[in-house]
Amino acid sequence: MNEDVRLIVWVRGRVQGVGFRWFTRANALEIGDLRGFASNLADGRVQVVAEGSRHSCEKLLDWLRAGDTPGRVDGVTEIWDTPRGAYDSFAIR
Repeated sequence: MNEDVRLIVWVRGRVQGVGFRWFTRANALEIGDLRGFASNLADGRVQVVAEGSRHSCEKLLDWLRAGDTPGRVDGVTEIWDTPRGAYDSFAIR
């Protein structure tokens, strides 16, 4: 079962000003089959929205949680949803 899904993630910690969004985009492109974005939020978190196969989204989520990211991740919160198909690629916002 590898249906398309939408993954919304909020990453907290020292994740702004350290290249976190750029590395998230690079990782999403390396995984492949992902569309969406990574964006800084006013409260210091980074929001990541990814649409694609469940397997690809899970790989991205595992990477975000693994700690092999720029900066320091203190916590990751995610919500799974139905894809909306609004993205053509994976962007930095």
